[in-house]
Amino acid sequence: MAQRVTRARVLIEKQLEDDDTFATAQTVYDRLVAKGQHVGAATVYRNLQSMAADGKVDSVRHDGEAFYRLCKDRRHHHHVVCRRCGRAVELEIPGLEQWVGRRACSLGFSDVTHEIDIFGLCAQCRALEADHADGGSAARTQHDDSSAREPKDRTDTHFQQLA
Repeated sequence: MAQRVTRARVLIEKQLEDDDTFATAQTVYDRLVAKGQHVGAATVYRNLQSMAADGKVDSVRHDGEAFYRLCKDRRHHHHVVCRRCGRAVELEIPGLEQWVGRRACSLGFSDVTHEIDIFGLCAQCRALEADHADGGSAARTQHDDSSAREPKDRTDTHFQQLA
């Protein structure tokens, strides 16, 4: 069911466009407040849940919490997400969709759906943590966003072999 476009929804969409990372509803709310925008926390939560249900944003769950991101690719896809900064890289895994369908069918299942999201530390956050452990000053600064545009994953042919 399409949600009507409100001032709050426009602000939330703009914030997601500006961030280009996965973020919790609380983080989106905090960023809006920091910009001086007057919007209620419950409104942010409701809008993000509705936008996810309508397929307007991607949502992933990690440690029991929902994270949201405005993805450019509206097709079914998967992500590798940094646990620290929320940076995401979209994955293309050749042969995965066919393998999942065939494997589920061989086990007696039909009308199958799946979600695969992988969580870890991006190279920059890993370097910041290592620097911080060494007492360096880099841990006190934010890393730039250049690696958010990393090339799509070049997964090995494992799933093609299983297909």
